[in-house]
Amino acid sequence: MAITIEHEMHKRRFGRNFGVAMVLIAFVALVFGLTLAKVSGGGSIQGFDHTYRPALDQPAAAGGVN
Repeated sequence: MAITIEHEMHKRRFGRNFGVAMVLIAFVALVFGLTLAKVSGGGSIQGFDHTYRPALDQPAAAGGVN
């Protein structure tokens, strides 16, 4: 004899699990999108990597000491 009657608790649990799955997928998509934006250039975005980068130096003021 097969169990064919689904209890109301299973319907609520499925709804909750589906909601959690959608939130998880949205979070993964957000992190993936931010990663692609960072890796693909993203304009002038530069990360802090504890090294000297001349591109970030401010130009010397006129008449100032170099």
